[in-house]
Amino acid sequence: MTTTSKTCNDCGGTSFVEATDFINLRPLDKKMSVGSERVYTICLNCGEVVSIKVKNPEKLVN
Repeated sequence: MTTTSKTCNDCGGTSFVEATDFINLRPLDKKMSVGSERVYTICLNCGEVVSIKVKNPEKLVN
């Protein structure tokens, strides 16, 4: 098992938290789609968002 450690490109911090917001991402052509939440990885030292990931990308296709 390989563990990877992240480093913030902005401040060099190594402590992160994952968070989400209340607005789901959805396809532009499917206004009634439920969509999927975004998961942000945020540096606890400076607040830089180091990644944004779609939790359930398959919900964007159907």
